[in-house]
Amino acid sequence: MKVNTWQEFFDAHAPLYDQNVFTKNTVREVDFLIEELGVSEGASILDVGCGTGRHSIELARRGYAVTGLDLSAGMLSRAAELAEAAGVRVAWVHADATRFSFPAAFDAAVCLCEGAFGLLGQQDDPIEQPLSILCNISRSLKPQAKAVLTVLNAAAMIRRYKDEDVAQGRFDPLKMVESSELSPREGLPAVPGRERAFVATELVLLFRLAGMSVLEMWGGTAGNWGRRPLLLDEIEIMIVARKSGDPAPSCR
Repeated sequence: MKVNTWQEFFDAHAPLYDQNVFTKNTVREVDFLIEELGVSEGASILDVGCGTGRHSIELARRGYAVTGLDLSAGMLSRAAELAEAAGVRVAWVHADATRFSFPAAFDAAVCLCEGAFGLLGQQDDPIEQPLSILCNISRSLKPQAKAVLTVLNAAAMIRRYKDEDVAQGRFDPLKMVESSELSPREGLPAVPGRERAFVATELVLLFRLAGMSVLEMWGGTAGNWGRRPLLLDEIEIMIVARKSGDPAPSCR
């Protein structure tokens, strides 16, 4: 597998990932996911961009058959350690979210906290990358199965930047992409990162192309999940969708 900058970043950041403040509400988040996905104990759940496995492991604790997929071998290694310590079994898969498939279909899927969706490699197209991920998720779901994703909120990104940021290449308002240098941990060099934000209308279209219908959109910032309107300055949008058909022919 070719290493991209996000893989490099998360491989190095894995030992520190669970110290991030947004990781501290796992139990409540999983309570919310189970209720929203409507899946019974024993159901199969795919966690795309699972990171160190905090949602995967908590779901497995509650009796679900979980598969966690991530680009970073370092994050998956840490996830395996945490799962063993918790005494649960999760199937960990090292794969690029834009290029995966499974022989069997899942009862539900999640892709949370920018685990994959919108984390662009340096050469990734800002439309094709998220669409590829959605198509792969859709193909992995049983008919009428539900998925929950959280993605960066374009309204907040627009409000944060100024014309000088555009001129200096930090923000592209036509692609809704911010570019920055990211430090994975102290003592290591920064790596370049590109992150894509979304508006609600394009998300509806992208999901539709992937064969999924958007059921709800809410404020989805980690630590503040709920069935509530999106705030302009909050970090993330939550999308609840259902598989309603096959991906469009153009879906890779």
